[in-house]
Amino acid sequence: MTAGPSQASVCHDQPMETRDLRVQARGITQNVLVGGPEDGTPVLLVHGNCSSAQFWTPLIRRLPGGIRVVAPDLRGYGRSETAPVDATRGLSDFADDVAALLDDRSLFPQDGPVVVAAHSMGGGVVMRMLADHPGRFSAVLLEAPVSPYGFGGTRDLEGALTTADCAGTGGGAANPDFVARIQAGDRSADAPTSPLSVLRSAYVADPASLGEDEQLLLDTVLSTAIGDDNYPGDGTTVESWPGMGPGNRGVLNTMAPNHFNVADALAGAASKPPIVWVRGDRDAIVSDTSLFDLAYLGSLGAVPGWPGAEVCPPQPMVGQTRAVLQRYAANGGSFREVVYDNCGHSPHIERPAEVTAELLALLGH
Repeated sequence: MTAGPSQASVCHDQPMETRDLRVQARGITQNVLVGGPEDGTPVLLVHGNCSSAQFWTPLIRRLPGGIRVVAPDLRGYGRSETAPVDATRGLSDFADDVAALLDDRSLFPQDGPVVVAAHSMGGGVVMRMLADHPGRFSAVLLEAPVSPYGFGGTRDLEGALTTADCAGTGGGAANPDFVARIQAGDRSADAPTSPLSVLRSAYVADPASLGEDEQLLLDTVLSTAIGDDNYPGDGTTVESWPGMGPGNRGVLNTMAPNHFNVADALAGAASKPPIVWVRGDRDAIVSDTSLFDLAYLGSLGAVPGWPGAEVCPPQPMVGQTRAVLQRYAANGGSFREVVYDNCGHSPHIERPAEVTAELLALLGH
């Protein structure tokens, strides 16, 4: 672990101007946020779940001139088409969409590998791209990435399934009130499950870090397309506690452990660019004590009937990622883990200077 580059290494030019481009790729219309000169050093930004390309605004405004930013809205987010997500492919629908953009010369005038930064679910998308689309990246920044073994339903550092039916994962694990409030466009903070309350309590450790961007960042959450084919996806009834399991459609099912396990493919990827993994020590979403992991919530008594740690332990998300990245390094790659104190799930919002410095170092600036 390391503290990373000094904040002093970050340039502070005029804020980068961005614009939206509409791009046809893989049969759908994708909206892409683009900034900087066409001949600038390219960087791809991949957002996470329940957000959009605009979620990168606190980082983009700190990038100096000479950087070419390309930040797509994934399908079903932002202004991109609300196309169905086939969860049986894991995160490959998203990964293949983004890979197609790399071949679009209106976005990337120069052919060749690029630096990529990815947040949360977007980290899983990039892991899938490293495995399936080798040679596309020259360096990778993973920010609070989903575990290579998916979200929920695994018990150890090797990603062993907790139950054969993957109980407690997928579309059925979403809080229905949170889903309904996104669909209703709720901008209030009158309930713990309102999108604004979740943004303040789960996306960051300190809600004050949202600052003047709070409403813009809330817009990204509310841009999430709701339904069985998008967020959260469908679910099934299963015998194991807590009684629900993953379906085959929609976003949360893409990260269920029966559909997403990129550990071996990542560790054995044909091309292994250097990886910098940044995370906060108070992450409430991707952690070994995740408040979105039903097994951990069960251990707190928040979900009734938890059968105990021997039967259903919380997922060791951080430990799993570290173990897989250690295998990646042992197979010829490299990685560095950077942990920020008193920081939550979105270091580029909570520690924007430090994260920007890490990205600029990867870009050679």
